[in-house]
Amino acid sequence: MAGLILARYACGRVALGVAQVLGVLGIVFAVASVLPGDAAVVIAADDADPERIAQLRTSLGLDRPLLTQFGDWLSGLLCGDLGTSALSGRPVTDLLSSALAPTLTLAALALAALVPLAVGLGVAAAVRRGEPIDRAISGMAVALYAAPEFALAIILVAVFAVGLGLFAPTAVGASGSLLLQPELWVLPVAVLVIRPVCSLSRLVRASMITTLDSEHVRHTLRLGVPERRVVWRHALPGSLTPAIQHLARVADWLLGGVVVIEAVFAIGGLGQVLVDAIRSRDIPLLMGLVALFGLITVMVNTIADIMAYRLNPTAGEAA
Repeated sequence: MAGLILARYACGRVALGVAQVLGVLGIVFAVASVLPGDAAVVIAADDADPERIAQLRTSLGLDRPLLTQFGDWLSGLLCGDLGTSALSGRPVTDLLSSALAPTLTLAALALAALVPLAVGLGVAAAVRRGEPIDRAISGMAVALYAAPEFALAIILVAVFAVGLGLFAPTAVGASGSLLLQPELWVLPVAVLVIRPVCSLSRLVRASMITTLDSEHVRHTLRLGVPERRVVWRHALPGSLTPAIQHLARVADWLLGGVVVIEAVFAIGGLGQVLVDAIRSRDIPLLMGLVALFGLITVMVNTIADIMAYRLNPTAGEAA
């Protein structure tokens, strides 16, 4: 019965996510289409006479009604075809796949550092609540969370790249796999992690305190079970439900944050592709990026909701 409820809930979440993605795609397409200029104007550049621009619009299909253009693009999307870049003439899937590696590398490294740091700090603060370590962690979390990412980036670059020379300030001129060059990704990952680890650790702390004060945990301690085992085996799993749901929102934020940080540290990835697509009014490329971001958002949030359901024994009754 619980499995059936979970399956129905997951199907509902997926259907809602697909509808949201389609809505976002429609809005982005409409907004991009009414902006001044288009890909034909960008391509014409120095030879921007009206006749030349009209020919380019016809060859690119930009003279067709907007609903027809959007419908054709959606039809291709259903067949796995994201179209062709209006500016370069290359398939959008090729452009996205070549730029995806740096973005996924930064996001994966940030998540890999974020989860153990947030859980460890949150548990430490909860177990030692009211003590100096709790006050230190809480105070640092509040202070760092108040700092914007660009300010943190400037400080880290000034101290560790320019001052100490430990890392590269940007990735300009670099080549090869980003993962194999820690001097390029340590600072961007640190900037991405600092604020989320503050919010997530505070959430883990609050949830852990509630669980540790519960009667079943107190009873377990009275039975003589070691405190370390109670904390990590009994209290922590039940405290992770709100943290996992928040982590899904953090993952969405990280994806957008990676795009911004790529621009700050000059790391070629989806951030650079997005900037180029907007600058050149390359609608097929822009729509491909929106579809990719939307798909990732739906997947991350659906998986997080299912995991939260599995960790919460009353989720079936609530559903």
